Amino acid sequence: MSSTDRPRVSVVVPGKDAASYLGDALTSLTRQFDDPAQLEVVVVDDGSTDATPEVLENYRSRLPNLTVLTNPAPTGLASARNQGVAAATGRFVAYLDADDWLAPGRLPVLADAMEHLRVAWVRTDHTTVSGRRRNLVRAPEARRQQPLDPRGSILPVHDSTMVDYPYAWAGMFDRAMAEDGMLTFPDGLHTAEDRPWIWHLFLNGPRYAVVDAPTLCYRRDVSTSLTSTYDRRQLDIFPALEQAVELVRADRDSQLYLPKVTRTSLALISHHVRRSRGMTLTDRRDLRTRAREFFARLPAGVLADEVLEMSHERARSLHGLLPRVAGLQINRSAEEYAS
Repeated sequence: MSSTDRPRVSVVVPGKDAASYLGDALTSLTRQFDDPAQLEVVVVDDGSTDATPEVLENYRSRLPNLTVLTNPAPTGLASARNQGVAAATGRFVAYLDADDWLAPGRLPVLADAMEHLRVAWVRTDHTTVSGRRRNLVRAPEARRQQPLDPRGSILPVHDSTMVDYPYAWAGMFDRAMAEDGMLTFPDGLHTAEDRPWIWHLFLNGPRYAVVDAPTLCYRRDVSTSLTSTYDRRQLDIFPALEQAVELVRADRDSQLYLPKVTRTSLALISHHVRRSRGMTLTDRRDLRTRAREFFARLPAGVLADEVLEMSHERARSLHGLLPRVAGLQINRSAEEYAS
């Protein structure tokens, strides 16, 4: 396909057993462009055992550039996204999870913004949906509608910044970024696959912008999602964070960014530990063992400094998991918080 007749935007939609929600996502894609030739939709059916294939067939006439890739067995969200991007042919690429949907006209607004601002990627706000409740979640970067150096959006350490906003679907990308590995997620990870990905983007990516656009609606409390299903797949948090830490260690400004990735790691592991009551006893023990091993590999001084900045709740959740380092008894600090 030549550059003159290829779609303007490709949307990668990974999903498994998504029949209950997929229709909303696909219907929202029919409401993006006046000319359907400008849109390509690549759905990766990642080992579904429900009516997902039947739902997809019902949309072939409404989405003429619909490609369906079917995996006989699930490969995980990260691998499914990689598979979809490899098949995409549009100039720009966006992600959409199968249980979410887009407001009308979102995609052309993002593509227009990228061309007008001459940036390789954009990030946006999004809306969380829980039943009838809607909540606008703002991207942490306050500077809008202007080209930015992504490294300038990583700090400060103790504020929420763009590396704490890792959602692949909250933006759009020039497909050429795939050639530099910028759109590749760590294969095989079932959770937190976006953490090393977002760090790679902000450490090594080209100029970007945060733009205002019609929203993406993120459906919460989906019973089949990993945010609701707590099993052994949650242990993938550790290889994901290990990859993020290694990216920062290898960076020319590693000492500047190590406190940030350490703080993020403490927060995410604390979250998983607090929710681990839903896991089996064996998986819960493995989670705690992996946490101890992970913390032991972090830079001791940086870890000690960030632990002292933790909230009481976070310190209590990590009690017994943190090492004694740099002459400072971190566990004693956690004990004081817990008392």
